[in-house]
Amino acid sequence: QVQLVESGGGLVQAGGSLRLSCAASGSIFSINAMGWYRQAPGKQRELVAAITSGGSTNYADSVKGRFTISRDNAKNTVYLQMNSLKPEDTAVYYCKYGDAYHEYDYWGQGTQVTVSS
Repeated sequence: QVQLVESGGGLVQAGGSLRLSCAASGSIFSINAMGWYRQAPGKQRELVAAITSGGSTNYADSVKGRFTISRDNAKNTVYLQMNSLKPEDTAVYYCKYGDAYHEYDYWGQGTQVTVSS
């Protein structure tokens, strides 16, 4: 199994920045992908950004140019730097881990990000 611990959420004014962290532990496979998803009230969970262990990244169009995903493979940790935050970025942000070894993906507990206008 894999355990994910997220941190870094909070309340910020529009235009501000936050940095989320997600540390993975347990049965980590060297070739994997980690990502950040978010879910706002009344909406479906959506991909924000993802990164593979090789460094390939993918972003939602709504966050391109404002958010940056990165990772430290030695620490099994993924980061999401969020700049120029907007009220519509308000959501619970979830970290996800997946690899070819485990049958299921793993999710973190979620961290609240609230952007005030």
